[in-house]
Amino acid sequence: MIDLHGYGPRLFEGALITIELAVLSLILAILLGLATASAKMSRHWWLHRLGTLYTTIIRGVPDLVLMMLLFFGGQIGINMFTDWLYYQFDVDIFINVNEFVAGVVTIGLIFGAYMGETFRGAFLAVDSGQIEAGRAYGMSHWLVFRRIRFPQMMRHALPGLSNNWMVLLKTTALVSVIGLSDMVRVASEASKATREPFTFMIIVAAIYLLIASVSEWGFARLQKRYDIGYGEAN
Repeated sequence: MIDLHGYGPRLFEGALITIELAVLSLILAILLGLATASAKMSRHWWLHRLGTLYTTIIRGVPDLVLMMLLFFGGQIGINMFTDWLYYQFDVDIFINVNEFVAGVVTIGLIFGAYMGETFRGAFLAVDSGQIEAGRAYGMSHWLVFRRIRFPQMMRHALPGLSNNWMVLLKTTALVSVIGLSDMVRVASEASKATREPFTFMIIVAAIYLLIASVSEWGFARLQKRYDIGYGEAN
């Protein structure tokens, strides 16, 4: 029996925080990815430039640096704004940047750029002839998107989406540097207190591996669903 020296409940709570952080970050990343893909495929040059600028900056700066910048820099920016409100309008408020929110926003922003490229490639892979056929049958733009474009786009996007999710899941470990009590931070504190780093880190590694395995099974089921009607040759 592994002796966790009373850190078991905290590790469990940290694991739940990690899962919540990863899922919410994924949702934000998907929304940003769809918006970015739409912007980069837009006929408006300023939208295309904006999407390109976003993906270039995010993919060119290390994840840890972005997290530190957004968390600490964001707090400084908010403090400057609240100080301005106080001096200009005598409004005295204090806003503290929450570690969990900062983690979700940062990871969502980071992977929104990668999701944008994944979705853009998937949208471009959809046969334009089928879209034109849908419009010829009198379908609205929304109906064409929902019945034709989105299902086929997802079929092409799922492998990249799955890979991005796996990397995003591991990136959640970075939030420990900004003070969030995820399972990595709890394991680190327990390791220092008990001087048994291997015991706690191997548990964290096993939990990450379990989540990744379940996720891989889920994405395989999704891929099978979206592959219905397509032969191996397609």
